[in-house]
Amino acid sequence: MPRAVLSVHDKTGLVEFAQGLTALGWTLIASGGTAKLLSENNLLVTEVADYTGSPEILGGRVKTLHPAIHGGLLARPTEADRAELIKLGWDTLDLVAVNLYPFEQTVAKPGVTLAEAIENIDIGGVTLIRAAAKNHERVTLVCDPADYPAVLAELRSGKVTAETRRRLAVKGFAATARYDTAISSYLAPDRPLIVSAYPVQTLRYGENPHQSATFYSFEPGAGPLGGKIFQGKELSYNNLLDLDAAWKAAVSFEKPTIVIVKHLSPCGIASAPALADAYRAAFECDPVSAFGGVIASNRPLDGATAEALGDLFVECIAATGFTDEARAALRVAKKKNCRLLDMPDTTIEPRYELRSLTRGLLRQDVDMGDPASTAWKVASKRQPTDEEWTALRFAWKACQHVKSNAIVFARAVAGGEATVGIGGGQPNRVDCVRSAAERAGEKAKGAVAASDAFFPFPDAVEVAAKAGITAVIHPGGSVRDADSLAAADAAGMAMVVTGVRHFRH
Repeated sequence: MPRAVLSVHDKTGLVEFAQGLTALGWTLIASGGTAKLLSENNLLVTEVADYTGSPEILGGRVKTLHPAIHGGLLARPTEADRAELIKLGWDTLDLVAVNLYPFEQTVAKPGVTLAEAIENIDIGGVTLIRAAAKNHERVTLVCDPADYPAVLAELRSGKVTAETRRRLAVKGFAATARYDTAISSYLAPDRPLIVSAYPVQTLRYGENPHQSATFYSFEPGAGPLGGKIFQGKELSYNNLLDLDAAWKAAVSFEKPTIVIVKHLSPCGIASAPALADAYRAAFECDPVSAFGGVIASNRPLDGATAEALGDLFVECIAATGFTDEARAALRVAKKKNCRLLDMPDTTIEPRYELRSLTRGLLRQDVDMGDPASTAWKVASKRQPTDEEWTALRFAWKACQHVKSNAIVFARAVAGGEATVGIGGGQPNRVDCVRSAAERAGEKAKGAVAASDAFFPFPDAVEVAAKAGITAVIHPGGSVRDADSLAAADAAGMAMVVTGVRHFRH
């Protein structure tokens, strides 16, 4: 009878996995809270302490660290190893389901203490992963709940294949390597940066046909951005960059939101109660640039939104799912090459960015928006209206995803908010204001503007006022802030100062 050891912190899908193992005749051995959960769900389980004859000690710090467990995992498929275990009263173990204490999530919390961090350093779990991974010739390691269904499917077909066991072992070693790196970085931030990345796809070429390129993931076997491609051609180097930019922008909004990106910068962002309305408003911001762009949605893409695309040529769409109606609409001849990227959730991982430069790397935290302590203030004589406040908040968030010097014009539309003009990527700010104004045209009248950094001169405010902008938001901090404020007051504009800059180079 095959035996499985279960010891998990993240219990997602555990009961269903254990039920599947039990139905296949497996014996379950589990530790602490894992055993308790399985028993509560009427599953027959042997506690690790009962199996080893040794109780958990030191407040749970030692549970699975016992020769009965690790001998059972590390025994080779030989008669000699099997006989030695039996002589000691133990037997082989065939599968391990394990995941680790959330060290990275713990140390990311504000105010976490060293003692709290230390208690979230997993020892037994890491040892289980390494033992099972080392002996993957015989043992199946499952350290990611997402792999439970696939492992069960193979077991129901007979056994887990050698190829799958090897893949899961590599995933396990990658997990422990990342875990140890996170711990060492926390305890000694000046240690060398260690990055592990796994080849996912050799791309046809890089930014241009004469450049070779490969796509790597921090997780072995992971798909693009952690998602799954449903249809269309293989993603290109430029597609991946655009998808990443669009996705990060879309998931920064709470309302149903559509973001259209072209050449790594948004050309339309909109939020609305109905996703199709959000798409229409985002498209209207810059219909010319939207052609051949990439779209991201922070909600499952529905049929109405897919139909709203009409004849627009779209390279890729990323969303938190696609309804059957949407997928049917996007399978038609004119859209069959459009890549559909199904994203598992709306989280941004990792929460840092790496950029290569000559003989080195830059690392920084991902810009997740204003820090919690940020306090906006109205600097102008006139207070923004309620409608302007809503548009300013939207424009400020949208501005954070536009290439510097970023300028975003936005206004309320269709029960939501949308960009009506975007200017960015120019060496001077006033040119970006002019670009946003040109794209917005008449829609600039009564709209608001956001600037990712301070106005170095009053000219940008004056150009925005001339275009019809009624309120503006910027970080402030220029030696000429008073001049920009005077220009806003002279035009009857409201001006809000955030104190936080959001460059995106």
